[in-house]
Amino acid sequence: MPPEWTVWLREHTLLQGEGPVLWLALIGAVCIGLSKSGLSGTATLTVVLMAKALGAKVSVGLVLPLLIAADLMGFWLNRKGGSWRKVWAMAPPAIIGVIIGYFLLGKIDNTTARTTIGWLIIALLLFKLALDAWKNTFIDLTSHRAFAWSMGLGAGVTTMLANAAGPVMTVYLLSQRLEKKEHLGVFSRFFLFINLFKAPFSAELGIINPTSLMTNLVLLPAVIIGILLGWQILKRIPQKPFEWLLFVLTLIAAIWLILG
Repeated sequence: MPPEWTVWLREHTLLQGEGPVLWLALIGAVCIGLSKSGLSGTATLTVVLMAKALGAKVSVGLVLPLLIAADLMGFWLNRKGGSWRKVWAMAPPAIIGVIIGYFLLGKIDNTTARTTIGWLIIALLLFKLALDAWKNTFIDLTSHRAFAWSMGLGAGVTTMLANAAGPVMTVYLLSQRLEKKEHLGVFSRFFLFINLFKAPFSAELGIINPTSLMTNLVLLPAVIIGILLGWQILKRIPQKPFEWLLFVLTLIAAIWLILG
């Protein structure tokens, strides 16, 4: 990279312009695009890479506008599938969860946030294994009235602390027994809604600011590349083996995050 670009990045963004920080952030941004193209397993890897590159609390605010940009694209692509009605069923508990996550994030330091995010990612990976092994059992539990509220609350807290509510929302949508097109439509609507709702809270915490937004502009092309790349991967590579590879990489990265 030319020296003048390195200087500009250091002065105007959260990126140092050289070394692993820039590359980890760029790979994390590509993973955001991959996750929104349908390769959902890349979302948790994004969280770990960004936290390692930029610091846990800073990364939560940095990632959010990139997610919103990707959510807008996802909503447009899936606008003919699903409806807002199923989103509103989870909205009240998710809003409460975001508020709880806001107060928690405001009270913890960067080291605590880093280890919390690391353990949270590992818990979500274990949750994925349990879901794969006992999917029917999980779906049977959805007959309880408290299910939608517990899922919504969990999604709200998780998304505010680490932008990592995808697995929770997946369980809820599986319980609704939706067709793929409707599933993707509801999924994209929920995250567009909840990420827009989170933005003022992140700004209040100071983790969305002019410098982070300038960093978003630098990383946004990588998100778009990720979306385009994800479509090609889905056409050529079976999704299951690809997501298991991501599972292992994410587990290693989460342990790396916890160990500092």
